[in-house]
Formats: sequence, C-alpha cells, structure tokens
Amino acid sequence: MTATESLSTQASFDLIRSRFSDPNFLNCQGLGNEVPFYVYAYDTKRENEVRARTEQLVESSRRGDLPARIVHFDLWDIFCSICAYYEIFDDLERMEAQQGDEALLQHIQELAMPEDYVNAMSEQFERAYGAPTPGRDVLLITGVGKAYPFVRAHDILENAQPVFSQIPVALFYPGIYDGQSLRLFGSVQDGNYYRAFSLL
Repeated sequence: MTATESLSTQASFDLIRSRFSDPNFLNCQGLGNEVPFYVYAYDTKRENEVRARTEQLVESSRRGDLPARIVHFDLWDIFCSICAYYEIFDDLERMEAQQGDEALLQHIQELAMPEDYVNAMSEQFERAYGAPTPGRDVLLITGVGKAYPFVRAHDILENAQPVFSQIPVALFYPGIYDGQSLRLFGSVQDGNYYRAFSLL
C-alpha cells in the first residue's frame, strides 16, 4: 500500500483542494511536455463518501471558495444524454432480450464511442463557459464505474488529449492506477495509459 492509498478520504480531498488552489497546477507548469492529466484512484468501498465530497468540492468552486473553476462531467450522465439523443432507451431491453448482452453492448459502444463523450463535454463546456481558460479551469470527470462497460477510462483520456490539453483534467477513478495501467474496481483490466499523473 502506498502512502496516498492509506490516506483517509478527507485527507485526500484536503490535498485535492490544495492542488486546485495551486497556481502552478492551474497553469500546468512543471510538466515538461506532458499533458496535464491526473488520476485520483480510490478504493471502491469509499464510493459514497467520494461522491459526497466531490459534490462539496464542486459546490465550493461554484461559491468562489476555490481559485479553480471546476467544470464537472459525469460519464453516466453523458451516456444517458447520448441514448436520449438517439431515442434508444425504449429499445434497449428489447434488444437485450432478442440479441443478447454482447450484441447489445457492441451496439451501444458503436453508437456512443469515446470521442462522442469527449465531444459532448467540449460542446457543453463551450456553451456554458466559452473556451477553457488556462490558470482558472479544471475539468473534472467522474462516473467511470457507472458508465462501465459502455466506455473505458483510458479511451476517454486518450480522446481528451487533443481537446483539453491546455487545462488540468482530473479523472476520479474507482480502482487502481499505477502510472501505467488502470484497473477498474481494483480487478478489471481497464487498459493502459501512461500519460497521467497521480492527483495526490
């Protein structure tokens, strides 16, 4: 167990608040040529507490208690909006019964590809705030576990690189990130990703 893994959820969020208040972090300084992408990996047993503290963190940003403007996206909400756009909700149960789980999953993954999630975030971001502002904005992505297996975290990060590389992107991840690979829920191999730093 690493030092960060042994931190309480409260201590972890104290550190996250500190990072989101750090001008060097907000301006993506000290990274060399690396993208400013970060992963906060946490034990799935802490899911409810992490969700509650995430809401508090975002609310603090809205009130202006943090220098960072946190722009929060939940991947499950985006998935639901894509399904609503294509009006397929009513068809999902029928498709599963007729074609099986694997065929349904493949159909959904073809309909809502990783770039569609990133495009949705980019469009909603621009509508609400305009272009992302270095030194102020932080993109916060949650809902990885809820959106599994429809989309994988490493695919989201890879597709986000050309779109959000000018501001910090923080992925809250219910699992393990060792700097090279992601394991969702601590056991599901979620793909390799080498470019993100630990948020803690």
